[in-house]
Amino acid sequence: MQKKSFNDKLASNGDLPKIIKIEQKKSEGKDSSVKTMLVAPASEYDQVMRRIPKGKLITSDEIRTFLAKKYSADYTCQLTAGIFINIVANASEERKAQGSSDLTPYWRTLKKYGQLNEKYPGGVQTQKNLLESEGHEVIQKGRKFFVKDYKKALYIL
Repeated sequence: MQKKSFNDKLASNGDLPKIIKIEQKKSEGKDSSVKTMLVAPASEYDQVMRRIPKGKLITSDEIRTFLAKKYSADYTCQLTAGIFINIVANASEERKAQGSSDLTPYWRTLKKYGQLNEKYPGGVQTQKNLLESEGHEVIQKGRKFFVKDYKKALYIL
């Protein structure tokens, strides 16, 4: 059986989007409550990431907040968001390798606090080069890399 390409994974929504009810356990002095968690498909992340213009940035948390509001959920699944954002990035690189100009500017999507994503194709160095080519300054703090003053370049959805 042939391994699925990242573009196959991007196109395959399965049974998503799905909203899951999560009961928050009772803590001292508080009643238990039910929260709703969205598991959005990779294609939803792709649609949002494509909207970010050159010179602008977004964080994965802001995408998650936007999608939760879109589906009237309390929050989105952080784990699947990270996986699906990486599928989007790799699918874009697959299309690029095939000569397509239909690319998703995934490098404009940062982690918390403006951190670069070491799991993107080519790692931090490739994302750093792409961001710097668009006028952003990337700084290193310890072993991690961040876009300096990233909040000034945030795209409002």
